[in-house]
Amino acid sequence: MAHGTVDWFQIDTDDTQGTEQFYGALFDWTFANDPDSPGYRVVTAKNANGPQGGVSAGTRNRATFFVVVSDVAATAAQAEELGGKVVDPPTTTPNGLTFAHLLDPAGNHVGIYSPPGQ
Repeated sequence: MAHGTVDWFQIDTDDTQGTEQFYGALFDWTFANDPDSPGYRVVTAKNANGPQGGVSAGTRNRATFFVVVSDVAATAAQAEELGGKVVDPPTTTPNGLTFAHLLDPAGNHVGIYSPPGQ
C-alpha cells in the first residue's frame, strides 16, 4: 500500500451492539471478531474482498480514517511541525502493526499506520 493512501476506518464506541445494528442496517455491513485483537470487531462491506474497517469498544465515540504511511514516528513528528498534535503516540501491536492518532490544526482526528513488516 502506498504512503498517503486512506486504507482503513475505525468507529470507536461505548455501544458496540447499537453501533453494529445501525451501520449494519444502513450500509449492509457485517461484523466479526478480529482473531488478532480480542474485543475488536472487523467490518466488511457487502461484496468486498475483506474487512475495510473496525469497531472498537469502550473508547471515545468517534469515527476515524486511517492513512498508510511509511514511517509512523516520522509522520507524527511532521504533523506536529505542521501545526497538528499527536493524541496517541506511535504504538506497535504484537503482530507488528504500528499506528498513531493525530489531530490536524483544525482539530480533526486522523489515524496513521504502517502494516506489519514495513
